[in-house]
Amino acid sequence: MKLAIESFGTGEPLVLIHGMGSAATAWKPIISDLKNKFKVVTVDLPGHGRTAFSPVQPMDPASLAHLVMKNLNSLGIDKFHLVGNSLGGWICLEIAASNPEIVKSITALAPAGLWLTPFTSRYPGEVALRFMASGVEKLAPSALNYTWAKKMGFETVSPRWRELSYELCLDATNAMANSTGYFPAWDALLGKRFDKQITTSVPITIIFGDSDHTLPQKTCQERSLAPTHAKWVVLPQTGHVPMWDSPNEVISEIMATTGVSK
Repeated sequence: MKLAIESFGTGEPLVLIHGMGSAATAWKPIISDLKNKFKVVTVDLPGHGRTAFSPVQPMDPASLAHLVMKNLNSLGIDKFHLVGNSLGGWICLEIAASNPEIVKSITALAPAGLWLTPFTSRYPGEVALRFMASGVEKLAPSALNYTWAKKMGFETVSPRWRELSYELCLDATNAMANSTGYFPAWDALLGKRFDKQITTSVPITIIFGDSDHTLPQKTCQERSLAPTHAKWVVLPQTGHVPMWDSPNEVISEIMATTGVSK
């Protein structure tokens, strides 16, 4: 299937892959800086953002990795840097594990899949968040002007929720509300984890926030499952979407991992 893909700027391709229930709009806080150094390529996964959901498309991370590669190749993008958040981070790792020769580097932001005990059912908090977003989508444009609404929607995602812009919160609420691929993606990762090897020729940085309540440190940040050569970074006052809470630090780590000078 064809994915909705956009590009910004010029330079080496830097592909950004969002998380489950999100969309390419989640990258807005860092695109403006990155496009000065890279050809930034954003991807909407099936049933997310501007890509329609297809019931015949497998939604497990390995299958989505293959789909992303196929779409990039069709655009003539055959070697690239990768940045992914949550499910997107897992997809990045899968791409490098299966085709390391096409991946120049990986910066994985709070990647999913690094758990010793795979999930066997949908995570209750995330399920509630999806239903809540669906229920308030029409009210969101006005409700998000109020602190109580912003807190309700983003307190568990970001310790800096008060600082998140109105546009970012509205984009995120709409993305979650319209993510028809959300539950299929959840169900497709049940019983799975990332446990493959990636060659040391691919530079890898894994970034987690110290306040990630979606994929907490005790259960979902197992370093033994990460590639042994990966650099592991923990950012302070940062939640599950590091490019929202710590955009400058994330940009710096991307630059260091890619080896592209500022």
